[in-house]
Amino acid sequence: MPLPCLSCLLFYIMVRVILLSFSPGGFSWWTILCVMTGSIVGVSLGLLCCIYVSTLHENDLWFSNIKEVEREISFRTECGLYYSYYKQMLKAPSIQQGLYELIHDNTTESKRTINILQRMNIYQEVFLSILYRILHIQTYLEPIYFYIYTVFALQTVYVIALFITSWLLSDSWLAGALSGVWYILNRVDTTRVEFTISLRENWSIPFFALQVAAITCYLRPQLKPIHQRVVLWLVFVSTFCFCLTWQFNQFVLLVQALIIFTLDCLDFFTVVSLYLMQVLSLLLVWLLQFCNSMILGSLVLSFIVSALFIKHFQTGLKMGGFVIRVGKLALHTLLVLTLTFTINYSAKKILQLKSDEHIFKFIKAKFGLGATRDFDASLYLCEEAFGLLPLDTFERLAGTVLLYPYLCTLSVITGAHKHPEAFHHTCQACREREDRTFRMRPDVAYNILHTVFFGLLAFSTMRMKYLWTGHMCAFAAFGVCGKEVWSLYLRVLHCNTRTMMRLIRYSVPIVILAFLYYKFWPRLMEEISELREFYDPDTMELMEWIRLKTPKRAVFAGSMQLLAGIKLCTGRVLTNHPHYEDQALRERTRQVYQIYARQSAEEVHKELGSVGADYIVLEDSICYERRHSRGCRLRDLLDLANGHIMDGPGENEPDLISASHPRFCEAIKTDMPPYSTLFTRVFKNKTFHVYKLKKLKKKKQS
Repeated sequence: MPLPCLSCLLFYIMVRVILLSFSPGGFSWWTILCVMTGSIVGVSLGLLCCIYVSTLHENDLWFSNIKEVEREISFRTECGLYYSYYKQMLKAPSIQQGLYELIHDNTTESKRTINILQRMNIYQEVFLSILYRILHIQTYLEPIYFYIYTVFALQTVYVIALFITSWLLSDSWLAGALSGVWYILNRVDTTRVEFTISLRENWSIPFFALQVAAITCYLRPQLKPIHQRVVLWLVFVSTFCFCLTWQFNQFVLLVQALIIFTLDCLDFFTVVSLYLMQVLSLLLVWLLQFCNSMILGSLVLSFIVSALFIKHFQTGLKMGGFVIRVGKLALHTLLVLTLTFTINYSAKKILQLKSDEHIFKFIKAKFGLGATRDFDASLYLCEEAFGLLPLDTFERLAGTVLLYPYLCTLSVITGAHKHPEAFHHTCQACREREDRTFRMRPDVAYNILHTVFFGLLAFSTMRMKYLWTGHMCAFAAFGVCGKEVWSLYLRVLHCNTRTMMRLIRYSVPIVILAFLYYKFWPRLMEEISELREFYDPDTMELMEWIRLKTPKRAVFAGSMQLLAGIKLCTGRVLTNHPHYEDQALRERTRQVYQIYARQSAEEVHKELGSVGADYIVLEDSICYERRHSRGCRLRDLLDLANGHIMDGPGENEPDLISASHPRFCEAIKTDMPPYSTLFTRVFKNKTFHVYKLKKLKKKKQS
């Protein structure tokens, strides 16, 4: 597949760099054998992961034996929206016509023409659709399989990237093997690709892992300048691919920029080149997305400009005694942050940017700094995925023997760097020899801060754990197979010899791998032999009815999640959709969602008519929702936003009032005036109720 092939090319180049950096004076047969063996093991583990998740997907849905409409329904929520553009490009008479329809799209949002390539990160769908056309593989590979196999193949890239990272850190390919095995065994916490195929993170995180591997290689000690330039190019390519495939790239890169800034302040390395790779990647994506203002107004660009500007003018930052340096660094940080927020505020005012406003509202509300009644913020706050990381996550990570070496590695290396005297011998020669060991390498320092920063992000927001747990596997494997941790333990035991070091570094990972094989191999075999089947007859019946009984240009209103599926399965026009990074769309979504609020029939009809809706689809699972607790049900969020008292027993804030109308989604089912005057029920099953809006007659002017 195209993107994995590109990544495999990068893998080949990076293996060359590993080979050269391991043997700067020349290649020995033993070195070549080790590198070749490690490369084969790394690629094999990547392919194993790809086959594993593909098998789980097939067995869970019986994907190869269900109807095409059922396959498309399995792309839930925003996954269906993204896949619909791949399908749309393939259906277009030509590539040029397909691109024109995306740039001048009038089916995703009714009564609007939007540029999909500017609004959404779907270049991967465009690229795959073009590739599928020109490869002439239509006779033996269906389009949907070409798509999902590409996404699953990216898991190969992900595992290879983790393999390289741990190999570089530890100088042992056994660490790479251990990281790959841990990634597969902790699948529940490292990826959700098998049931959310089209999510942007499943496209982008493998490239982010590849970027981390490239940065780790770039920061290796004594790397030749020519190799640094090659690896820096790899950093740029992987960063660009990551940014192009996920709309939240700016927030992830902001965390990474903070890591680089911290390491620069601690005098580990100079940062200009890495900052430039981030900036160039973002600007190139900005151009490809038709000058998307959300990128120019991102915090990460403001931060990088501020950091480089202050660094240029604030000389002598790392000179002087300890107290003076701490004071200078504190002032430096304050100046950078102040300038960052100033530039960002000014940029957003100039660009009139409000696309990412809901994200900052969510962050403020999450930490109790903003209004809790805001509808957009509450939608995120009430979802489990945006809550704190559950404690059972650590139980699962401990069950695969991942958590313990991870914590040991993190605490021992950090503690040794802060308090090296605790491990020092008394003799001066020993101290001098150990000082060189305790002077932390830049690549190790980067990965420590990477795992800490993204770990904190995962603790605060569960959905972000997928940025942390994969790297956690690589970092823990480095601790098991690297010299840093074991040398500290052996010094305490006064047996730090080369023979003992080699014995432990090779025997411990082999013992762990043997234990994991003994404990988990039978479970994996049982898991992949468990067969299920996709079954959603109500949704399939709804999609078939829409496809056969409604006009092709009919406009549908309803929940964001369902409408994405309607667009994919039927091609009908939508009023709103799950891609929430647009202020006008968020306002329209609140408008449409009044069908689940306490509003009059006339008001709802007016709101739906203003967005051009012909049909509304009501879902009992939302109208009578029990999945969320009181205060987090969609109808409760709407009541709070409208200033109404919520349903059911429980406390209400004193300024809320009783609504003067019944809940629309319940009252419309009575078929009594004024509901029957304005709406006609045209479809019904156990889950869905579809109503057609009646056109109001215009009053004659006297």
